[in-house]
Amino acid sequence: MASSLLALLDDIATILDDVAVMSKVAAKKTAGVLGDDLALNAQQVSGVKPDRELPVVWAVAKGSFVNKAILVPAALAISAFAPWAVTPLLMLGGAFLCYEGFEKLSHKYLHSDEAAAHEAELAAALADGSVDMVALEKDKIKGAIRTDFILSAEIIVISLGTVAAATFSERVLVLTTIALVMTVGVYGLVAGIVKLDDAGLYLSKRANGAARRFGDFLLWMAPKLMKTLSVVGTAAMFMVGGSILLHGVHALAVIVEGWAAASATVPVIGGVLKFLTPTLVDLVAGLIAGGVVLFVVTMVQKMFKKDKVVAH
Repeated sequence: MASSLLALLDDIATILDDVAVMSKVAAKKTAGVLGDDLALNAQQVSGVKPDRELPVVWAVAKGSFVNKAILVPAALAISAFAPWAVTPLLMLGGAFLCYEGFEKLSHKYLHSDEAAAHEAELAAALADGSVDMVALEKDKIKGAIRTDFILSAEIIVISLGTVAAATFSERVLVLTTIALVMTVGVYGLVAGIVKLDDAGLYLSKRANGAARRFGDFLLWMAPKLMKTLSVVGTAAMFMVGGSILLHGVHALAVIVEGWAAASATVPVIGGVLKFLTPTLVDLVAGLIAGGVVLFVVTMVQKMFKKDKVVAH
């Protein structure tokens, strides 16, 4: 009896250890989505009154938990009844990551006038006392939850691809762990980021000189942190998306591994090149894939618009 119990405990400990390792791997592979998730959700709640920022973040976090409660069982069902679909879904998720990143770049650099006009319109609406702030807050919450659903789906699919060969119980534990950690981590950080400027303002008014200087530093850093998160998140989306697409095609994955091995033979900097080569290749592949997908999507949208015009 005692030996059976110890064996059971050993099995559980082994499974949990495996789950911990796989969760770390899955977390690394979803880092690109996490960075973008963090930046996007922090941006989504910007413009809300300071005293409503945390309630809005909490409302979105609750919506995120609901999203995960839908996505995790769906992903587990796919892995149990249609495991062949995991790789195609992973490839689609990678392509969408690249598309989303390229669309952000396109919107920023090719449609900068439209983006500036939208920001000016939003600022004017917020300054207008007649604007229904309750309705605006609800719209922001709904928009953030929609964004979270898309990014959560990507995180779950990427995580599922990482543990596709594991047992069903391990897949359950890993996906559940990733869902909880990502949700708590993202919205905990979002809450901290959106209140960072408030903390800076509070400290900048203190009598203590060191506190004032630290408060001024936080006020200076808050907008730069948001911008950095957005840039890093976008770059990571290309790298993660490109990596998923390249590893989904075995021949391409072998080629990239060959390049990495060849770069390792370069004197002095071989070790650095071996690390950087796959990352740079993933980045370039992600950019190319994102541009191709955006081009196809744009062409399809134009075709549908023409069909509607002809129909009218």
